[in-house]
Amino acid sequence: MGTWGSGNFENDTSAEHLSEFIDRILAGVADAMAGDPVELEPDEYRGNAVPCDLELLYVLTRAGYGAERLPRPEVIEGWKDHFTAVWERTIDGLEPSEEFKDERRAALVRTFDQLAEVAEEAAARG
Repeated sequence: MGTWGSGNFENDTSAEHLSEFIDRILAGVADAMAGDPVELEPDEYRGNAVPCDLELLYVLTRAGYGAERLPRPEVIEGWKDHFTAVWERTIDGLEPSEEFKDERRAALVRTFDQLAEVAEEAAARG
């Protein structure tokens, strides 16, 4: 086992664990995006878990971990288009206030956009 520092992710085993963790999150998001759109509705599990997972990926990548594992920015943009289309089509059925809708829509768009930005930076680094 190689160790290059005292940090939690500074050895081969923990680096591999982190890579597998990121890959599981990405696979789950990709699966959700390719699956039944009903599962992405705002009152469904994946409709809430996907933005959480994307936020976790963003936090990890901004901390310096795993950006190279992200899909290309255009994939994330496609996810955003699909996810927000489902959200827009179904949110009114839950009767939220206009203020909540505006704030939540902005949070969702920001979540996808910030991850796409990190993916763009990682792609530019090669």
